[in-house]
Amino acid sequence: MSLPPIPPGRSAPEILDALKILVEPALRTAIDDLDDPRMRRITRYQMGWCDAAGNPSRPGGKAIRPALAVLSAAAAGGRLEDGVPAAVAVELVHNFSLLHDDVMDRDVERRHRPTGWVVFGEAQAILAGTAMLTAAVEVLVGDGRAGTRCLPCLLAAIQRLIAGQSQDIEMERRADVGIDDVLRMESGKTAALLACAASIGALSVGAPDDVVLGLADFGDEIGIAFQLVDDILGVVGDPAATGKSSSSDVRTGKRSAPIVRALRSNSEAGRRLDDLFADGPPEDDDAVALATRLIVEAGGVDWAAGEADARVARARRRLDGLMLADRDAATDLATVADYIVSRGRLINASST
Repeated sequence: MSLPPIPPGRSAPEILDALKILVEPALRTAIDDLDDPRMRRITRYQMGWCDAAGNPSRPGGKAIRPALAVLSAAAAGGRLEDGVPAAVAVELVHNFSLLHDDVMDRDVERRHRPTGWVVFGEAQAILAGTAMLTAAVEVLVGDGRAGTRCLPCLLAAIQRLIAGQSQDIEMERRADVGIDDVLRMESGKTAALLACAASIGALSVGAPDDVVLGLADFGDEIGIAFQLVDDILGVVGDPAATGKSSSSDVRTGKRSAPIVRALRSNSEAGRRLDDLFADGPPEDDDAVALATRLIVEAGGVDWAAGEADARVARARRRLDGLMLADRDAATDLATVADYIVSRGRLINASST
């Protein structure tokens, strides 16, 4: 499916919506090609294309990763369409990770509805995630020489993603987690796939190594920023906007960046927070509200917001320094990067 050029000056949501239209037919085809009808149903539910009964529904999600993939193809001198197979593969891997992460994290809601394991059971959700991972590899294998160039990038990102998730689980049992530990984990769990997304389209069109590496660096920085904003939303996010429960990371005692920064702040609020967490995550709403206020007072949220801004600024400088064939596509990449940080405005005023 071809797409008219995106006019200069479009907002990030307009860019993302336009590119979602380009990628979604190929993504649907990849899922329709799954052999097992149960796997097709669960993955369609995960993508937001149907409800639990299989009836069509309006899809959610921002599709940031596939947008980065097709924009990187255009920025490197190809067409948006050239990046579609890589974009499909990246989005399939992303949703594989979400299905599995929701089981491991015991998350019961995503995008304002029950998660896959809640609806279909843990075992079926794990199998569906594995089916999506396999489909991602099949998409690139079927893309000829371009797919052959892209496959090592995708596989390396998957390995980093798995390592990051493993570190995240391990850190839940540690009391000595520092902010460097958190950023290292988030570099794998989130930034790895965004770095892949921002460079894999360029790989697909045979871009020079310096362009591919520069775009990967750009994606890595915005990946950290993306996760930091998610961390902020996990503390003070508005449930109506995020689709998750209020102060979701506080309720689970997750060692996210704002929480760890608050705990290590050497402030009165940080010490009170440490005492509150001593016996495990807060259980009642009053304790959750108190913990949330302490995280804010100890500067955890402000630090994460400032670090996210700094990461996006570094990403934009990296992008500006690259010799890219299509500056309009590069501008769209920068616009999407800015949007990642702007999501942090979805805060719950009652928590701050």
